[in-house]
Amino acid sequence: MKFQNTAILSLGSNMENRMEHLQSAISLIHNNVATVVAVSGIYETPAFGFEGDDFYNCAVLVHTCKSAYQLLEGIMQAEQEGGRIRSTTERYSSRTIDIDIISFNNEIIAEEHLQVPHPRMQDRNFVLYPLRDIAPHWEHPVLHKNVSALIAQNSESPCGFVMKLPAPLAVLEPHRFNYIAIEGNIGAGKTTLAGKISEDFNAKLVLERFADNPFLPKFYKDQARYAFSLEMSFLADRYQQLTDDLSQFDLFRDFVVADYHIFKSLIFSKVTLSEDEYRLYRKLFDIMYKEMRKPGLYIYLYQSTDRLLEHIRKRGRSYEQEIRAEYLENINRGYLEYIKSQTGLNVLIIDVTDRDFVNRQEDYMWLLDQINTKAV
Repeated sequence: MKFQNTAILSLGSNMENRMEHLQSAISLIHNNVATVVAVSGIYETPAFGFEGDDFYNCAVLVHTCKSAYQLLEGIMQAEQEGGRIRSTTERYSSRTIDIDIISFNNEIIAEEHLQVPHPRMQDRNFVLYPLRDIAPHWEHPVLHKNVSALIAQNSESPCGFVMKLPAPLAVLEPHRFNYIAIEGNIGAGKTTLAGKISEDFNAKLVLERFADNPFLPKFYKDQARYAFSLEMSFLADRYQQLTDDLSQFDLFRDFVVADYHIFKSLIFSKVTLSEDEYRLYRKLFDIMYKEMRKPGLYIYLYQSTDRLLEHIRKRGRSYEQEIRAEYLENINRGYLEYIKSQTGLNVLIIDVTDRDFVNRQEDYMWLLDQINTKAV
């Protein structure tokens, strides 16, 4: 499952403090447009197509939930804030900052105001050299040649390497936790957040297999009849999945992020089961829970009931459309009461009711900052 789009941007500056312009533009993109996950070295090249000072050029790889056109709007705003003044008469001119979309996933876009891959990138070493730094195996979707082959066939003079910019600007420090579990009510956005973090920070992703549970649609139609079957099925599946996934060490991933933890079974079962059923269920849960690895950080995403219902309606799962506000409120109350009772669990409660960490990069950066603050 892919949660975000991947794009490569080319940046250039040949006015005033070129390095400062590049660094400011990258920071602005990261904090306001898309998550910067890789930055190339800086290369110096002569101005192309006009008389002007030499350019500093680099490339960045970004992740975003935005469409290609939304990304274009964002980088044009970044150019404007960086002092770029577009000429209506000259095609080439000196500029404080120039940002182009070189690639967007593996898509081919040929529109009046957006062409991807950039139509002249294969002829520009000041694009290809930085691109090779951050995506050495990238292949042109039209020419079907990788970046090294494009450089080899290009007659343009090689670029002069200047320096390597600092590492990617990501603000999360996952190594402090090793294992992060993200929880929340139905529709709170826990899976989306876990997916974004896993892609941005090289984490092993563990997602709850709720869609495979045959009792879930039946439960939403007849809760009293199917509650115990559903909760027992969930408990067994969660225990098996977490035991398997957390025991397997992945040499190529920096940490683990999951969109649930097993104690959510206790929260939902307390709401849905009768007293006798819950007592039996709790005995089985306690036996399993003692054997489970505990997360280094447990995040609870809080959303107001109205927002939860809005999200549930938008994602359109037929079996969820009859969920009542009272049920969601009981689940939320159960989470908060349980969290308060836990002394050995490192818990971070984040209210995201008025945040949109999918469509607003600023909100995503704010959320990551909340996580980092917990690590201090």
